[in-house]
Amino acid sequence: METMKNPLLSAVRFVVLTLFLAIAANQSFAQAPTQGNSKISGIVLDSAAAKGVEFASIALFNVADNKAIDGTTADETGKFAISKVAPGSYKLMISFIGYQDKAVNVKVEKGKDVELGSIQLASSVQNLQEVTITGEKSLIEEKVDRMVFNAEKDITSKGGDASDLLRKVPMLSVDLDGNVSLRGSSNIKVLINNKPSTIIAANVADALKQIPADMIKSVEVITSPSAKYDAEGSGGIINIITKKNNLQGLTLNIDSGVGNRGSNLGLNGSYRKGKMGFTLGGFGRAFYNKATSVLDQTTYSGNNSFLTNQSSTAKDRGLFGQYSLGWDYDLGKNQALSAGLRYGTRNFLQKQDLTINQYENSILNNSSLRKVDRKDLSGTVDFNIDYIRTFKPQQEWSISTLYSRTGLTNNFNTDILNESGAVDSKLKNENKNQNSELTLQTDYQTPLGKNQLLEFGAKGIFRTVDSDFKYLTAGESGNFVLSSTNPSGVLNYKQNVAAGYFSYTLSTKNKYTFKLGTRYEYTGITADMGDNKPIDIPAYGNLVPSINVSKALSGSTTLKAAYNRRIQRPGIQQLNPNVNLSNPQSISTGNPALSPELTDNFELGLSTNIKKTYINASVFARQTNNSITQVRMAVDTLQGAIVTTYENIGKQRAYGANIFANVYLTPKWTLNGSVDILHSYLEGQTTGLDGTSVGISNSGFNYGGRLMSQISLRNGWGLQAFGFYRGKEIQLQGTRTGFYMYSLGFKKDIANKKGSIGFGAENFLTKGVRFTSDLTSPQFVQTGTTQLYNRNFKITFSYSIGKMSFNAPKKKTKSVNNTDVVGGGGQQN
Repeated sequence: METMKNPLLSAVRFVVLTLFLAIAANQSFAQAPTQGNSKISGIVLDSAAAKGVEFASIALFNVADNKAIDGTTADETGKFAISKVAPGSYKLMISFIGYQDKAVNVKVEKGKDVELGSIQLASSVQNLQEVTITGEKSLIEEKVDRMVFNAEKDITSKGGDASDLLRKVPMLSVDLDGNVSLRGSSNIKVLINNKPSTIIAANVADALKQIPADMIKSVEVITSPSAKYDAEGSGGIINIITKKNNLQGLTLNIDSGVGNRGSNLGLNGSYRKGKMGFTLGGFGRAFYNKATSVLDQTTYSGNNSFLTNQSSTAKDRGLFGQYSLGWDYDLGKNQALSAGLRYGTRNFLQKQDLTINQYENSILNNSSLRKVDRKDLSGTVDFNIDYIRTFKPQQEWSISTLYSRTGLTNNFNTDILNESGAVDSKLKNENKNQNSELTLQTDYQTPLGKNQLLEFGAKGIFRTVDSDFKYLTAGESGNFVLSSTNPSGVLNYKQNVAAGYFSYTLSTKNKYTFKLGTRYEYTGITADMGDNKPIDIPAYGNLVPSINVSKALSGSTTLKAAYNRRIQRPGIQQLNPNVNLSNPQSISTGNPALSPELTDNFELGLSTNIKKTYINASVFARQTNNSITQVRMAVDTLQGAIVTTYENIGKQRAYGANIFANVYLTPKWTLNGSVDILHSYLEGQTTGLDGTSVGISNSGFNYGGRLMSQISLRNGWGLQAFGFYRGKEIQLQGTRTGFYMYSLGFKKDIANKKGSIGFGAENFLTKGVRFTSDLTSPQFVQTGTTQLYNRNFKITFSYSIGKMSFNAPKKKTKSVNNTDVVGGGGQQN
């Protein structure tokens, strides 16, 4: 009998056997001997609880050559049977996570069945303290179409949010506002547990602030999505997987933290009894920050120049929350049903003192002080019901539904003061948005032989965006009336997407894996800006092919190559025509007439292990036509003012490289980091001094990287240090300087690892981060500098209450996966 005392090795053995059985079950084994008429049967029991170990893995090996020839899984009671066994000597290997493996020798005689009776597995849970993780892929996993970053060991994430964690993920870059880019492209899709949400579509940066970093299990970066994923997201897809619990029993986890720049509190509970499970979670995060900024802006009109000098001090306060209720039920051995309800809220408040001095031909002609109160509020409800039916390993059919609705409020109130400091007038902008979408999706997959997989499906998305905006003014009395000069209006925008896809995967004997597919999406749009103001946006159809190839060269070395075509539809914030006049010299508005962009992506990557070092290197190139980007121009009717909007500028090309390495200096000390190099070229149109269109272009390199080290010490102590740098960003009309961030944290496990306490510090050697933006065009020159005072110290505490017992993982249902608007994205598993 062969016994494995290390539960980690047991888990590895279990995964290998499960993958083997998924391919082998209900199939003929290529190496199987001549089939006979005998049957081997028995029942697998827990040696301590005297109950069946459901879904245990059973593999049958030929003793002569020790090759696996057949296998199966136990049913809900632990019973199993292997039929059509030829006479001979065999070894039966029985394995399941949490138990020691067990081998049973079996001799089969011609025409006779073998009844083994009860086979008892001993628990290996008591040996967990002996586990030492040394595998290089505990941090990074490579798959044919994605890279997986396992985030569970991050110490400094306690008390932070998802944007803090994403800064540590290879190939991703996160700016100070929380905006995420993948290999230099911000046109990406973000999913949470494979599910989209209108809260993501509205604003990625704000949505990430609602997700606590210490609840994230892994981050999947899909640089070359296959045909089964929505064609949207020219830069790629990011899927954030949060921690889940499939164990039996009742638990309650408490996570909290307090710091000088932010505090958080999270409560997550789960209950599972038999075939039914419930989860209930709540997370709230409050932050408070201070920033100062200076802006010098010169515009030209004829022979005159207008200089605007602005300085501001802002105090930001935010309260972000996310609450969820989940339910799942096993209808039977091969069927599962799940449902979920999630509510997310964002409450961002900013108080800003803004001083504006205006000069005409170097002579001061106007000075004003404004006190601006900005409110950015939202509430999102997501509801999903999902069903999956498994016919045999890898053959399954699923139906997924999702309904999302978000209410957005983006308002500001401005007090305009005179030279004596008294309120001279007031300006108010009310901007309410409603965004809803209904998604219906069905998918089917089936194996073709032992090494092929066929997938196809269909999907419909029915999306509605409504915006109602208006301006009001008031004198000293404070009685607001509708403004006669500033814009008011509505936007009614409906978008329906119908899609179908086909995908084929082939694994060959010489260790090639091919994943080929194509997807067709048809998009119909109707839009208007109120009575008799239709917006002509034609319908369009897109065929988007994808090719992913990987080759296992030797040992743990894998080479990957990929090509895919992606489309990028404009998002809500880019479409909203509301004109933001909180700063009259720096105005912003959306463009409801935007068209989608189309991108071709090419990628080549290599991953390998060299002793105790894991290395992943990749090169990539992409070309985007009809690219959506920010464009700035002077305002004819307001001297010295610049308006920022979105346009389809023309071409955008990028190529670059990324290298990531993780090394185990000792079994308990790891060091990892990455370097990113990107070259961008942008080509588009702007407005010249005479009002005509002028062609412009800009290009340059961007460098970035990150470095992280973590040490596990005795008695439950742990230490982690992290540093991040993002270089100069190339924009169509200029550049934005880079910035860096760093952090140091430690934690101490308490109460037999049921809880922990910790301390973290961020940017503790300086006051914060400073960056500069330089923009130019024939109409203006603009330089802006911002100082963010984000030096932070925090104390964290977490504790788990409850008792769990291990049981078999239940069937997982598939879920809707919308990845087709700017600011969202993800995948299905």
